[in-house]
Amino acid sequence: MKQLILVTITAATIFSCKTETKTDRTIAVTYPETKKVDTVDVYFGNEVKDPYRWLEDDRSKETEDWVKAQNQATFGYLDKIPFREDLKNRLTELWNYEKLGSPFKEGEYTYYFKNNGLQNQSVIYRYKSTESPENAKVFLDPNKFSEDGTTSLGGLNFSKDGSKAAYSISEGGSDWRKVIVVDAETLERVEDTLQDIKFSGVSWNVNEGFYYSSYDKPKGSELSAKTDQHKLYYHKLGTSQKEDKLIFGGTQEEKRRYVGGSVTEDGKYLIVSGSVSTSGNDLRIKDLTKPNSDFKTIISGYETDSYVIENEGSKLYIVTNLNAPNKKIVTVDAENPSPENWVDFIPETEHVLSPSKAGGYFFAEYMVDAVSEVKQYDYAGKLIREVKLPGVGTVGGFGAKKEDKELYFSFTNYVTPGSIYKYDIEDGNSELYVKPEIDFNPDHYKSEQVFFNSKDGTKIPMIITYKKGTELNGKNPTILYGYGGFNISLTPSFSIANAVWMEQGGIYAVPNLRGGGEYGKAWHDAGTKLQKQNVFNDFIAAAEYLIEKNYTSKEYLAIRGGSNGGLLVGATMTQRPDLMQVALPAVGVMDMLRYHTFTAGAGWAYDYGTAEDSDEMFQYLKGYSPVHNVKEGVSYPATMVTTGDHDDRVVPAHSFKYAAELQDKQAGNAPTLIRIETNAGHGAGTPVSKTIEQYADIFGFTLYNMGYDELPVKKQFKD
Repeated sequence: MKQLILVTITAATIFSCKTETKTDRTIAVTYPETKKVDTVDVYFGNEVKDPYRWLEDDRSKETEDWVKAQNQATFGYLDKIPFREDLKNRLTELWNYEKLGSPFKEGEYTYYFKNNGLQNQSVIYRYKSTESPENAKVFLDPNKFSEDGTTSLGGLNFSKDGSKAAYSISEGGSDWRKVIVVDAETLERVEDTLQDIKFSGVSWNVNEGFYYSSYDKPKGSELSAKTDQHKLYYHKLGTSQKEDKLIFGGTQEEKRRYVGGSVTEDGKYLIVSGSVSTSGNDLRIKDLTKPNSDFKTIISGYETDSYVIENEGSKLYIVTNLNAPNKKIVTVDAENPSPENWVDFIPETEHVLSPSKAGGYFFAEYMVDAVSEVKQYDYAGKLIREVKLPGVGTVGGFGAKKEDKELYFSFTNYVTPGSIYKYDIEDGNSELYVKPEIDFNPDHYKSEQVFFNSKDGTKIPMIITYKKGTELNGKNPTILYGYGGFNISLTPSFSIANAVWMEQGGIYAVPNLRGGGEYGKAWHDAGTKLQKQNVFNDFIAAAEYLIEKNYTSKEYLAIRGGSNGGLLVGATMTQRPDLMQVALPAVGVMDMLRYHTFTAGAGWAYDYGTAEDSDEMFQYLKGYSPVHNVKEGVSYPATMVTTGDHDDRVVPAHSFKYAAELQDKQAGNAPTLIRIETNAGHGAGTPVSKTIEQYADIFGFTLYNMGYDELPVKKQFKD
């Protein structure tokens, strides 16, 4: 039964409220009833209603009031979960340990990131490389960027000699950045702050200036208006931003949604990459030692991905998947750099290659069923050694300057907190450099990799992690987490939040779905456009495997994912609402007919296609678009949609409209809430305090809706 009740609120004309009739145990929740408008789009002769179009206006008072009312309903519910505060306390307790990043050298100093435990943002420290690390002092403290910790560090880049530093900041989680240039010795600002920079690194031209990329300021909302023409600029120190020189992009003949420029380590070449989508790029090179030199094309078109990883004089080393879906490294002379002149240097193998360079060597990291192997090669292509790793898991950071004699790499997996190792580049010996002191014992947990068959028979890997001794009786609270898109690979890594989940007897399962990059370009392409349903089928099959093997059951299963993974959750729960007890879609792409009209969304068309491409593509997208597939009379799982009101990557209107559809059409008594983080974006740079609160709410909502009135494990699992 649903009873409409009029309530007095600020915007009474926008929404009324509906209250569910609950059982004694169920927490009563009153939803704002979102107004509907008569908006209709026509695609290839097909009319599609969009009753919540007004929620796309992120600058309107109506939307602002709706957000406030939804949060009031959501937090009114969450406040009544009896063990939510216990979860927050345990998350806070476990989070509170010192976290150090790998050291790196710039000029006379060695720098590293450090978080004392609960600092909202990590702090950058430094010491003179000739002195002891004990003499380290604070170089930059992002916690002082804003009082509430919502302004974060976006990037930090030093000039060739280390005398200048350019760092970018993100305010409220936005992808739009400001760049501040300081004297690295005195920390005094060198010039005015650069504004309105987006999807860009900073690459120095020796010590004189740097290259960066951005879009023209959009008309309308900065958070949601479309941005589809990226441009590369050069900023010379001592000049104003309005004098910055346009280097590449900006022509009407061929728009590129993503443009990036980087200078080779020796300062000789500028390499420029251009893309119309998140996959595929063209590549150009410019000789900076020759005044007014023209760009030369290395590779044109957008069918493949290539980038220059290194050069020795005019000899270029290029990483590419041209005729090599798992990637390889080739060499070519910069004077004649086109593909017909390429020579294989490190050939393609059956495993996906992700190379780096350090100390005059290449380090070829291979992904073998989603875990790392690393091989070291010299510049002649000779295999020097296979690097001995600390265990089975994920490594990162095999990079350093050409003159460095050592590097630092990280190692982690689902039960091993990230540790840092110091590696001697010449002799191949490594030693533990930093091991975190955390109240978590990996020996009490296990990770196992299994393989299961998807609907079409494709074999899919999945890593399942849980406490040793767990009885597989179908009653274990389980989170199934997925992504499945954009060539992104989910490899094993430790999470403090997941550690708390597993402490409570929870199981954490991660399948490597098609659409990701775990098995190269073919694996990615198998989950794109008219094959996107493969991704959802893989995820559904993962859930069915966990239930079949008694890890869990429908009553104890939650599905979770963010961004493209939010789409995954939204599509899965609308296709198979019977399969899970809880759904947790975060910052998801939920309106597949309009995603390309917001910010840089048009750049996702390689993976999704657009509703304007063809009638076939429109029908396919509409067939799984979460917003368009919520049905009247269906009992959906307990759902908490999460998003940020300043998300300018996947605009929050996606989540707003999806939540409104669920609240309007939900037939069962399970709650359908939306938690909207204010002054927050897509996730990067989120303060630790907010992150802890989010996880306490997510885990609390999940466990309560699985039937728990108290935490499964009150005493923690310790020695």
